[in-house]
Amino acid sequence: MTMSQVSAEKMDIVDSTVKLLDEYKLIGAADLTKVRSGMLQDLRKQLRGQVTIKGIKNTLMRISMEKVGLQGTEDFLAQVKGQNIYIFSNGNPFSLAMTLHKNKVRVFAKAGDIALESLMVPAGNTGLSPGPIISKFGGLSIRTRIEAGNIWVINDTEVAKAGDEISADLADLLTRLGVRASEMGLEIKAVYEDGIVIPKEELILDIDVYSGRLSRALSEAYQVALNAAYVTPVTIMPLISLAAQNVRKLALESAWVTPETVEELVARANAQAVTLAKAVGKAQASG
Repeated sequence: MTMSQVSAEKMDIVDSTVKLLDEYKLIGAADLTKVRSGMLQDLRKQLRGQVTIKGIKNTLMRISMEKVGLQGTEDFLAQVKGQNIYIFSNGNPFSLAMTLHKNKVRVFAKAGDIALESLMVPAGNTGLSPGPIISKFGGLSIRTRIEAGNIWVINDTEVAKAGDEISADLADLLTRLGVRASEMGLEIKAVYEDGIVIPKEELILDIDVYSGRLSRALSEAYQVALNAAYVTPVTIMPLISLAAQNVRKLALESAWVTPETVEELVARANAQAVTLAKAVGKAQASG
């Protein structure tokens, strides 16, 4: 391939990228280093009609963004160094990041991978035959015994904590035990939208935490509205009920006779009369 052909091919990529930048308002960059081609094809099918996914070199993305005149290009590309797959969308950046975050699959770990959680080798029959593999159990402080021609683990054993680097021996042992200790999928690095760059740590939201905060805010707002007698479709009925209770209470305190208060007022008067009669009786008896 001649230099002119290479240059022409790059210009074609730039031109097609410029069209995407004109069509979509949001650009996401995801890490391509741990994504297999089959998974990428599945993700493209799943998100078809919602996003466009393209593999573009960072230098060509820079040229394309500058050609369109997008502000903040340097800031965005500084956040997404390395191999990337670019995702173009007109949706919500947080929804995009959460969708990618959820669409991951468990895979067997390789040496150098980071443990996503505490990893345990459970007690029981491993189904593995005795041999050199026993030394790997020993090297990882996993107590074993041989029974009926198989290796048995004596106790549940933690072999890694969340955040630990997985060694070659541990990766091999977990694979033999059928433990998928790693994940594969598109991991968002950053999103660009209207000149604003949103990094990964701000895109992945803890839905439970935000749901709890929203529930508390709703409850507090409701109480403030009731205390302020602020009428809304939500507060109107409770406010009417509170007003009715306050009016009835005031009527009873002022002995105001109405169909709603007459029964309780008569009962109160009767109770007071009985109390007074007892007091008079005691006074007469003592006199």
